[in-house]
Amino acid sequence: MKVIIVGSGKVGEKLLEKLSAEPDIEITLIDIKADAVSDIVNDYDAMGVVGSGIDIETLDSAGVKDADIVIAVTGSDEINLMTCLIAKKKGNCQTIARVRQPEYRKTVELIKEDLGLTMIVNPEFAAASEIARALRFPSAIQIDTFAHGRVEILKFKVPVESVLNGLKVSDIVYKLNCDILVCGVERGDDAFIPSGDFVINGGDLVSIVAAPTKATPFFKKIGIKTNKVKDAMIIGGGATAFYLSKLLLRTGISVKIIEQKRERCEHLAEALPEAIVICADATDNKLLLEEGIDRAESVVTLTNIDEENIMLSLYAKSMSVGKVVTKINRIAYDNVIDNLELDTIIYPKNITAEYILRFVRAKKNSLGNNIETLHYILDGKAEALEFKITADIGSVTDIPIETLKIKKNVLITCINRGGKIIHPRGADVIKKDDTVIIVTTHKGFENITDILE
Repeated sequence: MKVIIVGSGKVGEKLLEKLSAEPDIEITLIDIKADAVSDIVNDYDAMGVVGSGIDIETLDSAGVKDADIVIAVTGSDEINLMTCLIAKKKGNCQTIARVRQPEYRKTVELIKEDLGLTMIVNPEFAAASEIARALRFPSAIQIDTFAHGRVEILKFKVPVESVLNGLKVSDIVYKLNCDILVCGVERGDDAFIPSGDFVINGGDLVSIVAAPTKATPFFKKIGIKTNKVKDAMIIGGGATAFYLSKLLLRTGISVKIIEQKRERCEHLAEALPEAIVICADATDNKLLLEEGIDRAESVVTLTNIDEENIMLSLYAKSMSVGKVVTKINRIAYDNVIDNLELDTIIYPKNITAEYILRFVRAKKNSLGNNIETLHYILDGKAEALEFKITADIGSVTDIPIETLKIKKNVLITCINRGGKIIHPRGADVIKKDDTVIIVTTHKGFENITDILE
């Protein structure tokens, strides 16, 4: 498969990192900055072309006529859309465009087919959606959804005094009388897909698979708060803040935005009449106290400066017991950030890369199943994939799971059969039209058959 990526920014580089690790993919990067192309191509297994995605000669040099997918993720919505339009005219390829501006989203959806667009990605809206989920369930560090919202993977930290401390994974369901499945545990730098004999310790980061209606009673039994927040203080008034405010206001959560630029404040106040917009410098802790950061049920830091977001989040945690969400754009010091014990960290570029990688793998797949959803979990050490079984597959379907020769470090966590959620046991089988969620530390699964030895 031949993929062209146009734009070497945060999203473009993350896509290069992920796609270059995939088998049988040839990648070509296009960017107007020669230094950026040289640096990134040296770091990854890719070709580089210096130029603009809207220049026909540049696209020809990159091999657009033979490309399978063209992904335009420059900083300009207009260039991304024009690149995809030209690529579609010049070659027989699928096209993906990053479109960030709120005013473009609805318009582009209307003319998506006319532009020849296969997919539109919006990192800011995707980040806002993930933050909104986190504020719905503030005790969870990370929430990933599957089966159109019928199933979730929720990550949380086990308190030392929790009933889970010292409990075997196999004992959880019957001792607590709950319908959940433990699919991952992080302990220090290690990540595990646990067997039934695995013992959970206080301080572990545990990921469970459950239907939303089943997760709530489980968390109540282990003494973890499940109610959504009532209010949110958002620091930074960019596109992510706008999208997030719309989502929160729609669910009855009150919103206060603190933004420094007056022109932007005026725009937000007009576009979000139900929100409170404060025009001020949020690095002034006296101002934050006056605006009630110590009483806020949630604080979300969305400035364009990672260091500022981290410092503001640390200050919020020191002043409040509310939920704190931190957006990180560039900083790659994951170990340092993890040691700061921030609540929930959002990486927009990672979310976008997951979305596009799912599409790329699905396009390579031709064995009667499609990748519906893909998320990186366990701090990126594992993948959770949802496969739609569109045909009978002799080596997998209608065979008891206990007789399948499944690879180590692969867990079939859930089967969605017409809306009925099943945590499968040995005698259960996978059927045509099911969706199946698997968790694995292996990377690069494209087909459900990849789970087999």
